[in-house]
Amino acid sequence: MGKTFAGARLRRLREDRRMSQAELARVLGISPSYLNQMEHDSRPLTVPVLLRLTEAFGVDPGFFSERDTTRLVADLREALAAEIADGRVSAADLTELASRLPTVAGVLLDLGRRNQELSERLVGATDGRDGARSGGSSPHEEVRDFFYRRQNYLHDTDLAAERLAGEIGVRPGEVIGALTARLVTAHGVRLAAATDERLHHYDETTRTLHLSTRLRPGRRAFRMATRLALLEHGDALDRLAAEDFPPGSPSHALTRIGIAHYFAAALILPYTAFHTAAEEARYDIERLTDHYGVGYETVCHRLSTLQRPRLRGVPFSFVRVDRAGNMSKRQSATGFHFSRAGGTCPLWNVYEAFAGPGRIHLQIAEMPDGQRYLWTARAVTRHRGRWGEPGRSYAIGLGCEIRHAHRLVYSDGLDLDNASAATPIGMGCRVCERLGCSQRAAPPLGRPLLIDQNSSTFVPYPVQADAPR
Repeated sequence: MGKTFAGARLRRLREDRRMSQAELARVLGISPSYLNQMEHDSRPLTVPVLLRLTEAFGVDPGFFSERDTTRLVADLREALAAEIADGRVSAADLTELASRLPTVAGVLLDLGRRNQELSERLVGATDGRDGARSGGSSPHEEVRDFFYRRQNYLHDTDLAAERLAGEIGVRPGEVIGALTARLVTAHGVRLAAATDERLHHYDETTRTLHLSTRLRPGRRAFRMATRLALLEHGDALDRLAAEDFPPGSPSHALTRIGIAHYFAAALILPYTAFHTAAEEARYDIERLTDHYGVGYETVCHRLSTLQRPRLRGVPFSFVRVDRAGNMSKRQSATGFHFSRAGGTCPLWNVYEAFAGPGRIHLQIAEMPDGQRYLWTARAVTRHRGRWGEPGRSYAIGLGCEIRHAHRLVYSDGLDLDNASAATPIGMGCRVCERLGCSQRAAPPLGRPLLIDQNSSTFVPYPVQADAPR
């Protein structure tokens, strides 16, 4: 085992818990001077200290790994793309910054994104477009980032949903009955069939929840559970959304709905019982959908949230994309990075899923930093229920680091230790570091191109061999 120097993370963890060095030293059973040396990277974290930190704070040992910087480095590469292209900063500089000073890197990342947003708004204004509406992150993107920053796990929300599930008796096969009884007895809400095109509608005046007859039982239960979340925990949803967005803003309103959806999934699939079932089934997604009577996407999304301290599941990354590569959902409990710009990698197996709908596609994928993942992908289609109307098709991807792959049923028969069997993928052509990729759709950042009228290569954007990175 190599030495682990993670002083910045250790210091941040202590400060987040509002502990002094002396207090943390007592918890870890070491001297304050020894802790001070570890926080300043004069000494590495030892295995006994890592185990005590895991036990005391419920953090995964991977929290202190260098791999934890992967996502931050990739975000920095995107936000500072122009600076990299101009040679003002190198990839090695960004890695050093993310490893040694992650808090400073985070501030720099925010400043870089704000600069990009202001530049895009200025361009929109000078082009005669509405500068307030051009460029920048949309409210929906900000909601995705809200969950992304929290690694797709809301501890207090999850606990509250599990308590309510136990109180009202949520069990597989009895979910709709339990939710209906709670809505009626506790809130005087009655259910009715929707008479228009909406899938659901709640009338606050008559306290009536209208549900479309086209909804399958699992989706029907999800909307009922969402209404319970809003009725019983509305204030808590407001406070949590307000941590990132001002009340009254579109981002706050959408985040509040997103948290209510999180609560609904945690109510229908209570954490402890679902975690136990997932472990027993070795994360067999189709087996879990049959057991709980919910959809494939619902199970995948819930699996990506199993990060409760002292009762963690496999840390998953979850993604939903359409045929054009548009990413409508992206959440991660791992270091896997989803590109904000330049599209995703065409070699990623989520796109193969559309060619073989109805079955799960597997891929061992390797990122440019050498980190490998096991990805499952399956195409799902939703129909309105009318002849001649096109459905909505998505590919649902669920992936974990290769070190956790043995816990999944999908690893059976795969050579997890053979690095050469992995498919090399990237974070999107715009920021990908793979110079020899024949699928590249954009030139690499910060590398002068080799332009020669007398020759051509299979690689669409060859770079000068002796050019500095």
